[in-house]
Amino acid sequence: MRLDQFLGETGQGSRNQIKRLLKSKQVRIDGEVVSNPAAIVDSGLQKITVTGQAVQSLPHRYYVLDKPAGAVTAVTDKEHQTVLDCIRPEDRSEGLYPIGRLDWDTEGLVLLTDNGPLGFRMLHPKYHVTKTYYVEVNDFLGVDAVPFFQEGVRFLDGTSCKPAQLSILSSDTKKSCARVTISEGKFYQVKKMFLAYGVKVTYLKRISFGNFHLEADLPAGHYRELTSEEQMILKTYLG
Repeated sequence: MRLDQFLGETGQGSRNQIKRLLKSKQVRIDGEVVSNPAAIVDSGLQKITVTGQAVQSLPHRYYVLDKPAGAVTAVTDKEHQTVLDCIRPEDRSEGLYPIGRLDWDTEGLVLLTDNGPLGFRMLHPKYHVTKTYYVEVNDFLGVDAVPFFQEGVRFLDGTSCKPAQLSILSSDTKKSCARVTISEGKFYQVKKMFLAYGVKVTYLKRISFGNFHLEADLPAGHYRELTSEEQMILKTYLG
């Protein structure tokens, strides 16, 4: 959440008092003076002090979910199961939401958190967070597919995609398997990229999101908390 919101919720004073604290350099994050009220913070990941005294609130929740096919990446939906339905009631919290989206029929890694703006920061273009997918298609993938993706795919409507990294795992006229890494998230992008090459995606699963990876032993529909190492990675987005 925003620093000024955090300070308000932890009883550090009125809005004007918090402005004065920030202006007088009384607030530090991990030892560094911070005066920007819009700085994104998490007292579970950072040490926040006001006039030398540590301030804490309830820690935020961070989960990695292996989204099953058919679940939508939304908080609520009247017709379909959502990714939040995969989270046990006792592990939910107010404001819990998925970072980014996956198509309803796509499986794989989804990050969930209740740390408001953090997800929007992680998706900001300046961070160039990559996403890697395991893909199965219905036809042959030739060696020319690698440079086709590397040069940046262009759709029939004129939409251009940034260069993507394609690794062909197996290739056959009935079924080919590959991994593809992209650094953006256009609507149905991966499926459209393969269609532009001339094959149709029959199975799609996201296996990584930046430095966060999906373990093979995490069943579809199950989730886990982020490790301490993964939580340290999150701090790079809080800066």
